[in-house]
Amino acid sequence: MKKTNRAWLFGAFACLCALALVLAGCGSASTDEAATDDAATTTTEDATTTTTDNTTTDDSAADATTADYTLVEDGKIISVSDMECPPFSSYKDGTSEPEGFEVDLMKAVAEKMGLESEWLPKMDFDAIIPLIKQGGKADVGVANFTITDERKQEIDFTDPYYVANIAFVTKGDTTATSSEDFNKEGMRIGVQAGTTGEAWAKENLPKATLVSMIPATAMLSVQSGGDEGSEALDAMISDLPVANSLIAKSYSDLKVLEQIATGDEFGIVVSKDNPQLTAKLNEVLAELQADGTIDALIEKWLS
Repeated sequence: MKKTNRAWLFGAFACLCALALVLAGCGSASTDEAATDDAATTTTEDATTTTTDNTTTDDSAADATTADYTLVEDGKIISVSDMECPPFSSYKDGTSEPEGFEVDLMKAVAEKMGLESEWLPKMDFDAIIPLIKQGGKADVGVANFTITDERKQEIDFTDPYYVANIAFVTKGDTTATSSEDFNKEGMRIGVQAGTTGEAWAKENLPKATLVSMIPATAMLSVQSGGDEGSEALDAMISDLPVANSLIAKSYSDLKVLEQIATGDEFGIVVSKDNPQLTAKLNEVLAELQADGTIDALIEKWLS
């Protein structure tokens, strides 16, 4: 009996050990399988994420609507102008509220992009491109900037949204017949610093003295006459729509003596570090041209 009991106990013990090993093995297999499943899940999720990112990247290259552009402030597109060139952009009389063709244009652009349009306080025209180039304060410069190769070395431009010529403005009773009559020593011509009008004057009126002034101030100085003080001007140069607007509104005794056919194309200024924003703006401008919005704004402000 004792022998039999011992044998039975030994056998039972062996069975228990075997069972324990089996259970241990099963437990190990479950853990490994779970880890493998987790890894597979992670790999699958990673693969899904990668696929999604690749799809977005591919779409961005083909379609600007998915472009990953950056903005100074989420939900807004912030513009900057000199606010000195009605009817493109200026402040309403006695206020700091911007108005004009470009102000309405950027509002329409912002709406298409699902953004709010905001403007920085006005700044000098020739300081705007350096500000956009530096980044961090404004997304775009919008101040009837003519697209030029020289400017493209520093910043990017959108496609043009308007084409204009330059106006040579004098007193209405002048006996001069063309701008060439002012290409002589002693003549003072008002130009806005950093503009294509200034560049044209430097090339075509080298004998005259060029005086840096904003358009409205320059017109006032022309109105005062060429022989009534050191700040008086004999003529001034500005974009034709600006000259026409100022003459019609405040300087009826002046006239556009000559239209200079430069065919300047105006574009929105964007940082070279933000090419996807340029692409998106081009897409939106094309839509606004196609749906008649730009033509309606031209009719409102520039006709």
